[in-house]
Amino acid sequence: MSKKGLTVLSLLVTIISFGQTYTPTDAGSKVHFVIKNFGINTGGSFDGLAGSITFDPADLSGSSFNVTVDAKTVDTDIEARDNHLRKAEYFDVEKYPKISFRSTKITATNKEGYLYMFGVITIKNVSKEISFPFTQTSKDGGILFKGDFKLNRREFCVGGSSFSLSDDVSIELSIFARKS
Repeated sequence: MSKKGLTVLSLLVTIISFGQTYTPTDAGSKVHFVIKNFGINTGGSFDGLAGSITFDPADLSGSSFNVTVDAKTVDTDIEARDNHLRKAEYFDVEKYPKISFRSTKITATNKEGYLYMFGVITIKNVSKEISFPFTQTSKDGGILFKGDFKLNRREFCVGGSSFSLSDDVSIELSIFARKS
């Protein structure tokens, strides 16, 4: 076999042995949050998913997520509230246009169908380690990843010391990613 043939074969083996690369899409995805405001659950969502996901369920140590959402897309179905949330006291979208998540480790769990994600979420240039269980399902030529977790909004300087707004925010992810 020629040197060129060996190089091509080596490259193919390397590509196959690593996880598939996927791109998260808004179509089929949902980044949803719920927070209590005056004791009433209030929700919203974000769009503008971008980034890359490398995933191989047989090689979790080689898998990784590096994903962002566009902070200015915050949508609570009330335009005045959305505009308020885009201001400096909340998401400050002019200064911090992206909310990002980068995985640091993915592990198996003892619960059938679940994996565990460890990573760093960054909101308004404040980064915190989080972890949460998630599932992955093949769907329409891609993968649907689902998981949820809670954050303390004040740790990210979102909303100040509002007495009407709960500190705890529940985040529900349903991220559809297509092969890149």
